[in-house]
Amino acid sequence: MKRLGRQFLHLVGAAAALFLAVVLPFMALAAGPDQHEGDVVLKDFTFASGEVLPELKIHYITFGSARRNAAGDIVNGVLLLHSTSGTSKNWLRPTLADELFAPGAPLDATKYFIVAPDGIGRGASSKPSDGLRMKFPHYRYVDMVVATHRLLTEHLGLKHLRLVLGTSMGGMHTWMWGEMHPDFMDALVPIASQPIAISGRNWMYRRIGIEAIRNDPDWNGGDYQKNPTHYIYTAPITALMTESAVHFQEVAPSREAMDALYRQMV
Repeated sequence: MKRLGRQFLHLVGAAAALFLAVVLPFMALAAGPDQHEGDVVLKDFTFASGEVLPELKIHYITFGSARRNAAGDIVNGVLLLHSTSGTSKNWLRPTLADELFAPGAPLDATKYFIVAPDGIGRGASSKPSDGLRMKFPHYRYVDMVVATHRLLTEHLGLKHLRLVLGTSMGGMHTWMWGEMHPDFMDALVPIASQPIAISGRNWMYRRIGIEAIRNDPDWNGGDYQKNPTHYIYTAPITALMTESAVHFQEVAPSREAMDALYRQMV
């Protein structure tokens, strides 16, 4: 299971591009107050596997303003952790941002200093597709938590958080923050995740994605020259895991309508 988990993290970099390439362009991104983007480079980062990357880049977005106590410590920090196929920009979709960060909302961005990083392997953070491909260190959730903790403490000067909130993979990371750094935050909110090993239908759908990419002619054993493209014909299976059957029947009540929706997803 551990070996397959590492393979999934490597392979999902190609599969996850589906969301950013197909879905996000149709969604406007909301700009938060005092929004900033930045990068931190962690030198000679040692992964749990023992492998070392001379420079590990972690990209992040912050919005809202830091509020400090008499000792100069930031007291209103919030960490948001994205899902497997996401990036920090997921949090800026108006359908989400307007509910979370607007004045008077639960994470009012005028009251909190919010940090949303791109996890290892995603977005503008270091990832296999930057050039190393299958030679990229085998990274796991623990490496992603360690890197994010270093971003917060070494680069942004945060010693404590009011909240860690994550969805799906970010929810799994949230559970791990509670175990690895139990005194670092006041509250944990893991969403759409449980602190157990992936199995059953969840693992089956991920295994289908792995095998579709592995058997894509463009994959070339991991030494791909361009992002594999044949696997995308299986990619809409993700929607079967996350969308309501009732919703699909409403938006595509005929074979022709569903064929059109499938082609759009691909």
